[in-house]
Formats: sequence, C-alpha cells, structure tokens
Amino acid sequence: VRFTCFAEALCAMGDSDYSFSLTTFSPSGKLVQIEYALAAVQAGSTSLGIKTANGVVLATERKIGSPLMDESTVYKTFQISDTAGLVYSGVGADVRVLVKKARKAALTYKLTYGEDIPITHLVRQVAGVMQTFTQSGGVRPFGISVMICGYDQNEPKLYQVDPAGSYWAWKANAIGKNASNAKTFLEKRYHADMEFEDAVHTAILTLKEGFEGQMTEDNIDVSVVEQGKGFRQLSKAEVKDYLGEVE
Repeated sequence: VRFTCFAEALCAMGDSDYSFSLTTFSPSGKLVQIEYALAAVQAGSTSLGIKTANGVVLATERKIGSPLMDESTVYKTFQISDTAGLVYSGVGADVRVLVKKARKAALTYKLTYGEDIPITHLVRQVAGVMQTFTQSGGVRPFGISVMICGYDQNEPKLYQVDPAGSYWAWKANAIGKNASNAKTFLEKRYHADMEFEDAVHTAILTLKEGFEGQMTEDNIDVSVVEQGKGFRQLSKAEVKDYLGEVE
C-alpha cells in the first residue's frame, strides 16, 4: 500500500502498532501500555473501600493459589503509618515498590513535622511515583490500582490511584475484576450517615456479590482506620463474627 503523505501513513496505523511504546501516544490519543496496565487491574482480586463519618473500611479477596502455600505470606492490605493504609488490585509484585516508597514518605514527614502525614499529601506522593513510570523510557506502568485511607485534619478520607497516576477521593469505591458489579451494589447500599459497623457489613456483602466459592475468614481481609485508634487489620476471629452477622 502506498501513501501520499506521512499523515496518511500515521492514520493507517492502529493502536496495536504503538503497544510496545510507553512514551508514544497512538493516533487515538492513548498510551496503550496504560490500557494494558488497567487490564491487569481488572484481572486482579476485587477490593473495595467505604468511608463513614468516623472511619474507613477496606476489604478485599485474599484467595490462596494452592493449599500448600503458607497463607501468612500473602498480603493484600498494608499499613503505611499509624493512621493510614492501602489495599490493591492487580500485579502483587508491583505493590511492594509503592508500599516501600509510601512508608518512606510517611516516616520522613513524621520525623520532619512530628505528626502523621496527611492522607492527601501521601496520595500525591504515591500518584507522583506512578505517573513518573508512564513517561520514562525503559520502564513500564504499575500493573495495580490502589485505594488509600487515612485522615486529613480529623476527617476520614478514601482515595483511589490508578496506573496513570490519576487520583480521586471517594465515598465508596471498588477495583478489580468485579468492580462494576461491586460499585452498583455500593451505590444502592451506601448512604452518607452510614455507621461504622454497617460499613463493615456492607463491605462483606459487596464482596459476596461476585465471590467464587464459600467466603470465610481465611479468604478475605478487612482493615479499618478509626479516629483515635489508627489503622489496623481485623483479626480472623473478628472477621468470622462479622460473617456470621451478615448470613
């Protein structure tokens, strides 16, 4: 095929012709590697977050690939500081880099100013790292999306950061393979004056909507951040009690 000008040749190229370049936009205005990163997120386990007046609840599937695996080495939620934590969906190996950088940023802020890092500042730090990996040669985007929870001036906050480095604040949100159905469920159940205990119940019920197999305290993680109590992961006994309450 012969083209009369370079523009015609460029237009004839599809997005797939740009799929191996991170720093080149396709004719449709996409960075195709970021599209692939988002696909990796959508293939990951479902994770969600719900904000209430006095805290935030994070919940996620934690399925073990084999009964021979040591389940104590499988992590889906991470504590960043005394008052902040995150959950992810996507490529598990990628989250370790972000967690390390987020913890360093939180500790540096604590040592410098003598107080916990505001969650908005922490989110900007994480988003900045993820965005840097979308415009540099020799690297690839992070194959994860994260939800970060914490406090800003005594107000609970919930944010999502995607592989492009974009971030938004949410009242309730879900990411991962069943995110669309989970968001629909949350839209029906969420209300602004939701109590903390109700948020935990709603989080578990939302995960149940697309859960494959029987849900137990061994294959889900639930973490919370509460004012005055900080961030913590619920014990298996606590999760089992909540599961019994929603059945």
